[in-house]
Amino acid sequence: MSDQKVISEDGFHTISSSAYGVTYHSIYGALNESITVFLSAGLQFQILKGKKKISIFEMGLGTGLNALLTLIDTADTDIHIDYTAIELHPLKWQDASELNYINELNGQQWKPSFQSMHTCPADQYVDLTSSFRFRKYHGDLLTTDIEGRYDVIYYDAFAPTAQEELWTSAVMEKMYNMLHQGGVLVTYCAKGSFKRALKSVGFKVEALPGPPGKREMTRAHK
Repeated sequence: MSDQKVISEDGFHTISSSAYGVTYHSIYGALNESITVFLSAGLQFQILKGKKKISIFEMGLGTGLNALLTLIDTADTDIHIDYTAIELHPLKWQDASELNYINELNGQQWKPSFQSMHTCPADQYVDLTSSFRFRKYHGDLLTTDIEGRYDVIYYDAFAPTAQEELWTSAVMEKMYNMLHQGGVLVTYCAKGSFKRALKSVGFKVEALPGPPGKREMTRAHK
């Protein structure tokens, strides 16, 4: 059975993964989840601290929605973004182009950048705009050597029930070491064992109100 597009409750597409038995985003609202968990708690948190150059690492590029929203949110500002993502199962552009993000966001001007996110060569930076640099890795987080240090980590792996190996203290130690001092990891997951794993490697863990359908999310500080 192949992956299927699904309309989440806020009208934005997500994808149901046949391999993992879960959706790429919350069925209660793909857009709301991205904005609440990643842009508001991660990106805007650093912007409000006065940072003008922000480096972001995303675990799980997926459909590209988080990257697209980050690009749009910082356009026409003085914020410069270095964005790195990793994806083990990259979407083909043929499939990504059928997602309704560009139309729902009334953002036809961003379609070339969205396409580049899915079609650009791996492991090298491309300039999507004069202030947004993008790079993606095709690979497994557990075995890929990620270059650089980051101000924000969008941790958007599938849930622990589907990918338990990505929520361990060993992986969180890798994330901790990838962050600048003062950096944050943000994720929709608020599971107790995950938060204990974060604390065990040195993170200060903060519980925040979650997006629709989820009581809490997590922001972890280095």
